[in-house]
Amino acid sequence: MLAVLLPAMLSCARQSKLSLLHSGALSAALELPPKQYSEAAVSGLQVDGNTARDTIRVTGPDGREVYIMNAVLDEETGEMVATERLDAAVVTARFSNVAERGGKVDLKFRIAVPAAMQDSHWQLRFYPSMFALGDSVRLDDIHITGRSYRERELRGYERYRRFLSRIAPDSAAFISYRSLEVFLKRNLPGVYAFRTDSSFVTEQQFRSRFGVSGQEAVEHYTRRAALRRNERLKENRGKMFGRYVKSPPADGGIRLDSVTVSSDGDFIYDYVQTVNVRPGMRKVDIVLSGEVLEFGGKVGDIPATEPLTFYISSVSAFVDPLERYLTRIVSRNAEFSEHRRIVFGQGRHDVDLRLEDNASEIGRVKSTIRQLMADPLYELDSVSISSFASPEGREEYNIRLSERRAESVAEYFGTFVRHIGDSLGSTRKIEFLPRSGGENWAALDVLVASDTSLTEVQKYRYSLDRDSPLADDREEKMRHRDSYAYISGSLYPGLREVRLDFALSRKDMIKDTVVTTQLDTAYMRGVQCIRDYDYETALALLEPYADINTAVAYVALGRNRSALAILSDMEKTATVDYMLALVHSRLGDDAPAVEHYLNSCRQDRSMISRGNLDPEIYALVRRYGLDDILYEITE
Repeated sequence: MLAVLLPAMLSCARQSKLSLLHSGALSAALELPPKQYSEAAVSGLQVDGNTARDTIRVTGPDGREVYIMNAVLDEETGEMVATERLDAAVVTARFSNVAERGGKVDLKFRIAVPAAMQDSHWQLRFYPSMFALGDSVRLDDIHITGRSYRERELRGYERYRRFLSRIAPDSAAFISYRSLEVFLKRNLPGVYAFRTDSSFVTEQQFRSRFGVSGQEAVEHYTRRAALRRNERLKENRGKMFGRYVKSPPADGGIRLDSVTVSSDGDFIYDYVQTVNVRPGMRKVDIVLSGEVLEFGGKVGDIPATEPLTFYISSVSAFVDPLERYLTRIVSRNAEFSEHRRIVFGQGRHDVDLRLEDNASEIGRVKSTIRQLMADPLYELDSVSISSFASPEGREEYNIRLSERRAESVAEYFGTFVRHIGDSLGSTRKIEFLPRSGGENWAALDVLVASDTSLTEVQKYRYSLDRDSPLADDREEKMRHRDSYAYISGSLYPGLREVRLDFALSRKDMIKDTVVTTQLDTAYMRGVQCIRDYDYETALALLEPYADINTAVAYVALGRNRSALAILSDMEKTATVDYMLALVHSRLGDDAPAVEHYLNSCRQDRSMISRGNLDPEIYALVRRYGLDDILYEITE
C-alpha cells in the first residue's frame, strides 16, 4: 500500500510546486551579488508578510476592541512592558551602476533558486535576457537538473544506443557468402577461379564471359527480408530518438548545467556577462524567465522576473565637443613632376611610338595633361621637359642629343594640347620648355648602390671611377672594369628618361599666399571615436594633441599615468579635477583624489551625482565619510 501511496504523494507535491510557480508565490530570484549593494542601488524595502505578528486585536463582550500584545519583564522596574516583534525589512537592490572600461562593461548578477523550487524529477531551465537600446539578446541558459531526471535521461540514451547497435552499417552483412560460393563452384567454375585472382576485371568483362553480372549474383544471394528490416531501422532513427530521449540537452548556449544531488539547500549562481557598449547605451535591463521540464516534456513556465537594471557610466561623457581648426597657408602656385622612360633610336631624337613601351608611357603623360587641363581648382601654366642621356659616348654630343630629344617631346605634346584644347573648352596657352638634362650620372649612382648583382668590390671600383671630375674620363675608366658590360647593358637603359615638371596656379587667386582655417578632420574623428567607445583608434588620432580628449582616451584605456601627465598641466576645471580624482584613486593616492573630487564638486554640483556612478569615486565617498561635506556644498 505504501508503495502505491508514495509516488502519488510525490506527484501531488510536484503539482503543488507548479501551482506556486504559476501564482508567483514560488520563484527564482534575480538579484545583485552582495558586494554590488550600495546606497545608490537600493530601490526600496520589501517586508516579509508571512511572519506571525505579536499583537492581535479582539472584540470583547461589551463590543470594545482590545489589543493583546506580548510582554517582557523590565529588569530595572520589575514591570511587564508590552512589546511587538517587527518583521525584518528585506532590502532588495533592483539597479546598479557599472563603469565602462575599454568599451566594455561587466554585468554581474545572481540567480538564486530556493530549495523548495527544486525537485529530483525536474530540470529547471532559466533563460536570462538582456534588453538595451530597444533590442533584446538571449544570454546563455542555466540548467538545474534533478538527479532522477538525469538518471532517466541517461537511461534513455542507453536505450537509444542499444537500438542503434541493431542497425548493420553495411548491406554486405546480409549476403549469404557460403551459399554464393557453393553456387559459383558448382555452376560457374570459371567465375569461382576469380576467388584467388587479384587482377581487376570490369563488370562488362565479367558479364561477356559468364552471361551474368557480379551484381546480379550478389543480389540473388542477399537476404532481402533482413535487409528491408535493417532499412526500416535506419528510417526510424529520428522517431526512436524522440521516444527514448524525451528532453535532449540543448545544443550550445548553456552557461551551466548543474545536477543537484539533493534539494536541501538553495542553489546560487553568480552570472557575469561582458557586454560591448554601443553608442547611446546608457542602461541595460536583465530579465530572467524559464520553464520546468519533467521527463517527457515541459510541465510549466517560470514567470519572468522584474528587470534588474544596470546604469552605465563612462568617461566618454567628459569628451570636449569643441571643434578644432587648423591654420593653413595656401600658395597660389603649385608644381609636381613625372618621370617617364621614352626611348629614342640610336643617335635619333624624333618621338617614335613603335619603340618598346613608348606608346604606354606617352599615353600616361597625355592622361595627366588632360586631367590637369580639366581641373576645377588649378590651371596648367607650363611644362618643363628635361631629357637625360646615358654616359656612353662623348659628353658634349650627349648634351646636344638630349636637348634635341627634349625639343621633340615638347613639340609632340604641344601639338597634343592644341588638339584637345577645343574639346575641353580651354583657350589658355600652355608653354612647353625643353631642357637638356645631360648625362644622368645622379640616377646611375642610385642604381649602382641599390643593385644586388654587383659585388661590393665592383661598387667600390665604380666609386673610384666616379670621382673623376670629367665625365668622359669616368666613362673611359669604367670601360676597363669587368662590371662595365653589366652596367651598360642593364643599368644604362634606365638613365634615358624624360622628366616633366608641371607648373600650376590656382584659378581666381591673385595673391601669392592666403592664410585660411579649416576643420581638423583627424581630431574630430578622434572625438567621434571616443563617443563610439573605440578608444584605441581615438588615442592614435588624438595623442599628438595632448589635450582633455587625449586624457579621456588614456583614462578609458587605463593608462592612468599618461593621463595624469596631461591633466596635471591643465587648468583645473570641474571636469579636469574630477578626472584627476579618478586617476589618483586608481593609482592609490587617496589624499589628492579626495581633494580634486571636492574641488570638482564645488565648481559643479552635478559632479556629486556623477560620483555615485564611478566605483572609484563612490568608494572614496564611503571610505572617508564625505557625505556631510558634500551636503554642505549643495547648501
